Amino acid sequence: MTESPDELTDWTAALAAALGVQDDVPSIELLDVTREVAHGVTRPAGPISTYLIGRAVAQGLPFEQAIAVVRARIADRA
Repeated sequence: MTESPDELTDWTAALAAALGVQDDVPSIELLDVTREVAHGVTRPAGPISTYLIGRAVAQGLPFEQAIAVVRARIADRA
């Protein structure tokens, strides 16, 4: 995925506002890692992993590091 569809951008902005969070969502990166988890672990693990990434970032872990941890865990399964 190289571009975010307008509907996704609009949805993300509206949902962020409704939830009272900043609208600086790294959509493409989150979709990519969610797909990697779904294919590398099991499909239901995708959205749960994305949620856990969000929790980790909220607790102070840099986003890039959270993504790297997830990808390392997938690689460990191979």
